[in-house]
Amino acid sequence: MSVISVSHLTRQFTTHVKQPGLSGAFRGLFKREYITKTAVADVSFEIAPGEFVGFLGPNGAGKTTTLKILSGVLHPTSGEAQVLGHQPWKREPALQKQFSLVLGQKNQLWWDLPAYDSFVLNRDIYEIENSDFEAKVKELSDLLNIGELLNVPVRKLSLGERMKCEVAASLLHSPRVLFLDEPTIGLDVISQVRIREFLKEYNRRTGITVLLTSHYMADIEALCERVIVINEGKAIYDGGLRDLVVSAANRRSIKLRLEREVTEQEISSLRDDESELECDGYTLSVAVPRDQVPERVERLLKALPVEDLTVEDVEIESVIRDLFANKH
Repeated sequence: MSVISVSHLTRQFTTHVKQPGLSGAFRGLFKREYITKTAVADVSFEIAPGEFVGFLGPNGAGKTTTLKILSGVLHPTSGEAQVLGHQPWKREPALQKQFSLVLGQKNQLWWDLPAYDSFVLNRDIYEIENSDFEAKVKELSDLLNIGELLNVPVRKLSLGERMKCEVAASLLHSPRVLFLDEPTIGLDVISQVRIREFLKEYNRRTGITVLLTSHYMADIEALCERVIVINEGKAIYDGGLRDLVVSAANRRSIKLRLEREVTEQEISSLRDDESELECDGYTLSVAVPRDQVPERVERLLKALPVEDLTVEDVEIESVIRDLFANKH
């Protein structure tokens, strides 16, 4: 049985168009024009118990809207969704005690209080027994190495420390489902790694089902075997991350370190319809079909002041960008 089931889910938002100027504002008092935007369009997928699934897409693709529907914050315009056998937007206590939603840019901890005080508040909200609560706090404190931070006001914590406390707070009631929306956004590399290691270990220990959105492909590669890719509100890929990588196996990335910055005219002369070329100062990379690598290397060496050159497999981020571009 699926823990999360989504069938033809659609969510639209209708807003009025504000006309410019004083006369436009005056006309708006009597007659308003409205526009309807589709944030999620006919999306369907199922997630089994214990899966750790990446939910990918560019800004505005509909990822956060989908998570908000699955957590009961929003109602869908049409379609169905179930989490642990419940419709999320009915906000039944039986479901609310079994999932958590972590938004990387939103706080659930009280800013001027120590994190432990917010933990106690969550204990009372979720009606957790004291003995279970203390055991869970100790377990999460050990795993996240936050024992010394629990009695420090949240406003005095670093961003990485605060995020670890946010994640701990979301798991105090031992949810069966965890929705994570950009949990590592803005964190330094070391903090990102520690959050990833914790989530991977916690998923292994407890079998919690996780749906993760992130713009950091390192998060996805470290944690998710399966990814769902959404673009312009529509699901355009649902399958194994490795399968997605294999789809790019016939392409290689040529990376150059240059002796000087090249002009836009030089770059333009190297572009063609079959390759992706990116240039940033003294570095240039171009993705080409595997069978064209020798020819393209020779051409680049003749045209540019190359100091160093490597040929590598195409990065997963490039594959994802291709997937977005090809679905426009």
